[in-house]
Amino acid sequence: MSDRRHNILRYTDWFTISLYALLVIIGWLNIYSAVYNPAHPSVFDTSQRYGKQIIWILTAFLLAFFIMLTEASFFSVFAYMLYGIALLSLVAVIFVGRNVKGSHSWFHIGTVSIQPAELGIFAINLGLAKYLSGENVKIKKAGTLMRTLALLFIPMLAIVLQNETGVAVTYVSFVIVLYREGMSGSILLALMFAALLFIMALVGSKLILTGILAGIAAVVFLIFTRRKTRDLFRIGGILILSVGILWGADYGLKKLEPHQRDRIEVFLHPNANKSKQGYNLNQAKIAIGSGSFWGKGYLEGTQTKFHFVPEQATDFIFCTLCEEWGFAGASVVIFLFIVLLIRIVMLAERQRSPFSRIYGYGVASILFIHIAINTGMTLGIVPVIGIPLPFFSYGGSSLWAFTLLLFIFLRLDADRLQILK
Repeated sequence: MSDRRHNILRYTDWFTISLYALLVIIGWLNIYSAVYNPAHPSVFDTSQRYGKQIIWILTAFLLAFFIMLTEASFFSVFAYMLYGIALLSLVAVIFVGRNVKGSHSWFHIGTVSIQPAELGIFAINLGLAKYLSGENVKIKKAGTLMRTLALLFIPMLAIVLQNETGVAVTYVSFVIVLYREGMSGSILLALMFAALLFIMALVGSKLILTGILAGIAAVVFLIFTRRKTRDLFRIGGILILSVGILWGADYGLKKLEPHQRDRIEVFLHPNANKSKQGYNLNQAKIAIGSGSFWGKGYLEGTQTKFHFVPEQATDFIFCTLCEEWGFAGASVVIFLFIVLLIRIVMLAERQRSPFSRIYGYGVASILFIHIAINTGMTLGIVPVIGIPLPFFSYGGSSLWAFTLLLFIFLRLDADRLQILK
């Protein structure tokens, strides 16, 4: 037992753990500032959010400690079971979860609220890693790709039914994992092209865009193909799908919930409705801009103190960082996130076990899309979809989720000389 503990301590990546602890502490400092109440200055006052967050942080540290003491093989052996439990919780919360702002995505146990869509993402990652690391599983095979997409689409559908479309969008990040494991780059380009077409359809003339697509298709067929019937059908199919996306964009937009349509409209037309639908984004930009280069100083943010920015301790915590720490402080935090992501990818690439490598890329992908979307939506470069900034946003579910996600990988990395099956 002592030899095992010695090996764990020896092979544990303490650099990544230090980055994690540093980001969590900086995040808590920003939560404290975002909701600071002079009448309750104690950091341990659990009547305030910063006091509650201290408890979540301590329990997250304890959770990380127990994960590091768990046998690495446990996560591989029980990967499918954990995936099944996560999926059942995603379905169950639709029927028994309490309605919070129009979504049925929270279990309420006493005074504690748990969101399985966030907390269970580590289990979805484990299930994906387990399947893709199986013998004779090749992502380039159509059957394998379909089953892999089903593993991801089913929990995504359950999350959409909870009315948590923003969280479901983050599952798109697993495309990075599939690409690393051999999925054709053309599929990734096709997804990016489809997204671009959808946006263009909402802001441009559909007739003009359809004409441009038809012209491009004709040029490609005449110049870059052998002018065979097969090429004609292939290009024709792509053209039909593209036109379908163009003309179906408005229909898809109408099927969204009113608040979801408002968020997209604000993204497409940021200068409209600043006092209504665009209020959050407008106030976020004011807070970020007012911080200038060096910031106003810790606990000195006026936009923060007077609560002009909604959800400033959760979805818009990045605004507090920018207003009080300025461009310089925000750049340091972004740099720390980038270093963490690069480090995780480096650790993933050194794994002997395909299971550990795939899981590691899943961790990097999930963290990346959360960081990119959360910071991007406060700057107005992506639609506001309401997802947390890892290790920064207030809440136990998100902190536990990202802690579980990261430390399971660190535990797998500590046994990287093994090949898990």
